[in-house]
Amino acid sequence: MREFDLYEPMRMWLHNYLQDIFKNKEIICVDAHSERLDRVLLKHGIVNDLSIGVDIQIDILGIVKDIKNVKLYFIEAKKTTLTLRDLGQLWAYCKLINPEEAFLFTSSDLGSLNKILKTHKREDLLDFGDLKKMKKMKIAQWDAKSNKPNILTMIPIL
Repeated sequence: MREFDLYEPMRMWLHNYLQDIFKNKEIICVDAHSERLDRVLLKHGIVNDLSIGVDIQIDILGIVKDIKNVKLYFIEAKKTTLTLRDLGQLWAYCKLINPEEAFLFTSSDLGSLNKILKTHKREDLLDFGDLKKMKKMKIAQWDAKSNKPNILTMIPIL
């Protein structure tokens, strides 16, 4: 399986996940891996000053819109064992753009992140947001058979 093969099932999962949460809002979920975030947002009428001219390429982007607000959701997809580098990439995107939620999914295993986060109890490495509202990135194995994250592997638990 190629990483590219994960994008559409993850896009569909994110769309369903957001539909379950937001019943009366416009939900857009796109495979954005090949285009900079600022350009993808602009296609949907959204200007995010922090993303303009910055080389951020989110694999799967979720957008929840209503008249007053826009909320962003990120998924980074990996087909390899997760590393601190993978987490660092998503963390940097989250620190800059501050999405509502961010997920790091792998079709392999959690690798060294499992040891860092569970054994060494360093879930603080998942933190992003501001002092008013701290958030945590979520990591999990992607179950290619059911086309959804394996909740039993999710850190932190949903």
